[in-house]
Amino acid sequence: MRQFAVFGLGIFGSSIAIALYQQGFTVLGVDIEEDPVKEMAGKITEVVQADTTDEKVLEALGVKNFDVAIVSIGNDIQSSVLTTLAVKELGVPFIVARAINEMHGKILEKIGADRVIFPERDMALRVAKTLAFPNAIRTEELFPGYNIVEVRLPALLHGVSLGKAQLRNRYGITVLAIRRDNEYRVSPSADEVLLKGDIIYVLGNEQQLRKFFKEMVESRNGKVVEV
Repeated sequence: MRQFAVFGLGIFGSSIAIALYQQGFTVLGVDIEEDPVKEMAGKITEVVQADTTDEKVLEALGVKNFDVAIVSIGNDIQSSVLTTLAVKELGVPFIVARAINEMHGKILEKIGADRVIFPERDMALRVAKTLAFPNAIRTEELFPGYNIVEVRLPALLHGVSLGKAQLRNRYGITVLAIRRDNEYRVSPSADEVLLKGDIIYVLGNEQQLRKFFKEMVESRNGKVVEV
């Protein structure tokens, strides 16, 4: 079973630690402050108050035996960098580090972080993309330029089969799955009839998706778009 060490138990770090623990992994949480350590007690495998920038302290905690180190320290860039260096020196196989800006991210990469994440920026981008698509519930970028969008079925498509809707021919988008009453229908056939209340998962590039959502909104607002 993989073991994770999470350094910095703010909102982001504690959320990751708890999520990993709930999936059955061994999770060590470390923070220099007393309050977050007390808050996490009993919620993960082990939680310790310690200076994460001190390599000797981390070695005593057995950090070198963990598979993944997650450096989730917030606005203290110096502590983030020194902690990343310490776990790198201890030989942890994979290091994930949180960055608060591009320069911070570049430094973390140069000193050995295997993956640098920008949670605040990435969340803002996801929210912005979701808001850009009417009826969208959630948007995830699959690879550059292409998104999977979870969307409430537009009224124009109620009672229409996928074959008749011709979403791929008209817009270039693909319906990957349909959620209906908590049941998922993956790779639905052309005969599948879309029903009011369905949630559909569509894949396309941003231009294709914008065209699809634009026409769905126009039809809702009184401009008829023939299907």
